[in-house]
Amino acid sequence: MVVAYDGTNYKGWQVQPNGITIEEVLNKKLSELLGEEIMVTGASRTDSGVHSLGNVAIFDTNTRMPADKISFALNQRLPEDIVVQGSCEVPGDWHPRFVSSRKTYEYRILNRTFRMPTRRFDTYFYHYPLDVEKMKQAASYLVGEHDFKSFCAVGAQVKTTVRMIYACDVWRENDIITIRVTGNGFLYNMVRIIAGTLIKIGGGELPPEEIKEILAACDRSAAGPTAPAHGLTMMGIEYPGEQ
Repeated sequence: MVVAYDGTNYKGWQVQPNGITIEEVLNKKLSELLGEEIMVTGASRTDSGVHSLGNVAIFDTNTRMPADKISFALNQRLPEDIVVQGSCEVPGDWHPRFVSSRKTYEYRILNRTFRMPTRRFDTYFYHYPLDVEKMKQAASYLVGEHDFKSFCAVGAQVKTTVRMIYACDVWRENDIITIRVTGNGFLYNMVRIIAGTLIKIGGGELPPEEIKEILAACDRSAAGPTAPAHGLTMMGIEYPGEQ
């Protein structure tokens, strides 16, 4: 299934003891729909408050309902802030986290003098002026294969902090600055730390070239702050070579 959601009211994707999550809602509603216990597995475990236009989830079922019809039936049961965009059958050994993929995230900053109430849930309000050209220049240094340890939350359990970034673009449209990052995978809080660092550069606190030193340091304290979760949206996941 391809799942879109507004993460405002949820404690992230993965089931948590301290609040309702996207995974928990999907498990419950699918189990009710199909009359069996269903446990979904997501491609990306988005954090509390993070949104998605195209997270991918799989599950096993004994149902005779056609795979493409499950999305229609499930959406009748889901809350308005979670909508399945499509469903299909995949091979039994296919796993969304262990196959080659390209993930794209966007971080959006509302950069103006005053807040805009209609954008309070999907953008991070930042009222100091930001130089988009400097942010663009800095972002270009992130493209390629690097050790992104400086852009990973302390304590994250990963085998390697090396990742490939295929593109990192920054642009401004009216009052919204968008940071769009596509890579083969992301570390915990990586995009939010990139956003926080680019904001410092856009505000003139660091020169764009400092990104190269931050990468070389392999030290979380060298990078900027972790930008708030609600500005982040997972745009989608591509699986090259697959339809």
